[in-house]
Amino acid sequence: MPSALVENAPAKVNLTLRVLARRADGYHELESLVAFADCVDRLSLTPGGALTLTVEGPRAAQAGDSADNLVLKAVRALTALIPNLTLGAFHLEKSLPVAAGLGGGSADAAAALRLIARANDLALDDPRLYQAARSTGADVPVCVDPRPRVMSGIGEQLSAPLALLPLDAVLVNPGVAVATKLVFAGLRLPPNRQTACDWAGAYADSAALLRDLAAEPNDLEAPAIAIAPAIADVLAQLRSLPGCRLARMSGSGATCFGLFDSDSAAQAAATALSGHFPRWWVCVTTLGDQSLMRAGDAEIHGLDQSRLHR
Repeated sequence: MPSALVENAPAKVNLTLRVLARRADGYHELESLVAFADCVDRLSLTPGGALTLTVEGPRAAQAGDSADNLVLKAVRALTALIPNLTLGAFHLEKSLPVAAGLGGGSADAAAALRLIARANDLALDDPRLYQAARSTGADVPVCVDPRPRVMSGIGEQLSAPLALLPLDAVLVNPGVAVATKLVFAGLRLPPNRQTACDWAGAYADSAALLRDLAAEPNDLEAPAIAIAPAIADVLAQLRSLPGCRLARMSGSGATCFGLFDSDSAAQAAATALSGHFPRWWVCVTTLGDQSLMRAGDAEIHGLDQSRLHR
């Protein structure tokens, strides 16, 4: 039997998210600074045979019918572009919350494309991978090569990778699923929206980075809170913790992140939150570049269960 290929699918975190305009086709133009966490799903592929998917893990039930999973949608989109690919049996260990603003399904789909690329000796920058990613979902392209970037348009336009400083963080989800469509429906856009920050430059210190992050909000936060008030509770709790420099919602919610002075401060915050809110999903993480993550080395690249408080 061929040995399985394994990839981690790191959570996508929208450090900022500006919604600039609503297009005639109903989609929204946006601009978002994205980084990736070392909180992950794990996807394996045993090459050869028919395309199949099995799902296990603490969030498997919330992942829905495997036949509708974005993993299979992405691979089928790629096979439409490249006939006779070696496929095989996928197995997904689902740990990230679903419908949570972390792009978990998109990260899984992107990991599937990387695995198929490895099984077929395709380069990671093969344009057909990104074409398949775009046809699978708006968040999938930025997850193919999980490094900090600015995503714009409806998500299909990606900047070059950015040299952001690593950020010690805590991710928190209150156990509430929020439908992206409903959040956008509740958004009221003022005219002539513009973004104020150019993220292309390097930052010499975290204080400057935090200052610029604080100046660029997540425009979806208010409409998401109107749908799920628990998001406001999470943000209030994060902001009350020692060492928290910035707390914000990611994507369309309901997951929020807090940025902390140090890993030890983040660990202490996560312990406190888990003690007071045992039903919340809490994960200590470092936000930044996760492009080299492989699941074969558990000590370096695997999901550190000691950092996942729930």
